[in-house]
Amino acid sequence: MSGEPTVDSRPHLSVIIPCYNEEKNLRRGVLAEVQRYLAEQDYPWEVLIVNDGSTDGSRALVQEFVADAEHFFLLDIPHGGKPAAVWAGIQRARGEIVLFTDMDQSTPIGELGKLLPWYEAGFDVVIGSRGISREGFSVIRQVGSIVFRALRRMFILRDISDTQCGFKSCRREAAVRVFPRLQFFKRKARPQGWKVSAYDVELLYLFERAGYAIKEVEVEWENRDESDTKGQSGELSRYLKESVEMAKEVLRVQVNRMRGLYDAD
Repeated sequence: MSGEPTVDSRPHLSVIIPCYNEEKNLRRGVLAEVQRYLAEQDYPWEVLIVNDGSTDGSRALVQEFVADAEHFFLLDIPHGGKPAAVWAGIQRARGEIVLFTDMDQSTPIGELGKLLPWYEAGFDVVIGSRGISREGFSVIRQVGSIVFRALRRMFILRDISDTQCGFKSCRREAAVRVFPRLQFFKRKARPQGWKVSAYDVELLYLFERAGYAIKEVEVEWENRDESDTKGQSGELSRYLKESVEMAKEVLRVQVNRMRGLYDAD
């Protein structure tokens, strides 16, 4: 881990940013955006950038940035997919609150100010919601999102509108308790390349099942992702893959629940 943090100043907040082939987003200066916002806050913080086995120039760009950025750290892991990257960050995090945010900053880091106050109100998990109108979504994706939310809420997470927003936070102790229970970590096969991940559905279900109080907060969102890895198959193809994966994840959680796989936890 580059720039290992000292043990004498525990941060209040740990920001975890998974990184897999994010070179184009990094060259936009997204890490500088995160740094500028956090530098203005009156609480101690750290940023953990988890390089998930990138094959482009992402790691070199992150390493160059963290070399001169106080409280920014680079963590390297073998490619394992987004849940593996987030879990690696959680295990290294020292903050009371952890925030998972995407490198593309489609939800800008400044929206964090809408989430943190809810912890003082007693919530354990505070997540961003993109709302009904999603800037940068094609018509087909907007319609598809509405349909998916309606179908998913018929079965699980009835009180949550948007499970897939990449801007989620929780108390670290809750993350440490719940993350290892994801079925993702019980699969033997490692992902190859970038893969659509709908683990958020099961994660939120497990938080809810464990009795953690969840608050959903509407945040700004605009599609700013410039990475080639996720968009190279075309908008329609990517949308169909995401829809299939999310439907499979909802079904998987339902089947696991009926089989009693969550009962022992």
